[in-house]
Amino acid sequence: MLEFAGFLPFLLIIGMAAIQLGLVGYGANQAGSAARAAARAESLEPGTGQAAATGSTSTWLHPRAAIAPGDAVQATVTVHVPAIIPLFDGWDLHRTATMPNDRTDRTDRSEP
Repeated sequence: MLEFAGFLPFLLIIGMAAIQLGLVGYGANQAGSAARAAARAESLEPGTGQAAATGSTSTWLHPRAAIAPGDAVQATVTVHVPAIIPLFDGWDLHRTATMPNDRTDRTDRSEP
């Protein structure tokens, strides 16, 4: 019993680290999906990238999108993954996606 009590803190730390690693992986996946959604929405309709990023991400990650318009729309989404281990403050994860700007491709191609 005494050996188990001495080993219990190590087991708890390993378990919390595994959960934290899962949260970081989930946050990275959510940031990538939000970046793709923001870039695609912004390429179709300017001004909708932030709403698309927020709508496609879990709200507890607090997504923030930075949109760079042009011939190709580039969206960088930052999410904050909270720490469950008390000594850490959490992590900000950044993911970037680029989509061709569909608005610039629309030209009048009517036959003469």
